[in-house]
Amino acid sequence: MSRNAKVAVGGVAVGLILLIWLPWWVALLIIVGVPAAAYLALDPSQRRRLRRVTRKEIGR
Repeated sequence: MSRNAKVAVGGVAVGLILLIWLPWWVALLIIVGVPAAAYLALDPSQRRRLRRVTRKEIGR
């Protein structure tokens, strides 16, 4: 299993656990907020590189 697949499976598992333990809107806020905060923490050059790589993969 690739690294990205492991991260995806872990994210789904954490999301399901959060939905069970917390109200749905708090879990949704955490699930959306953590990646958004991580993206905003990147330097502008890192954001450009991330967007460029994402567009390349979509065009395959």
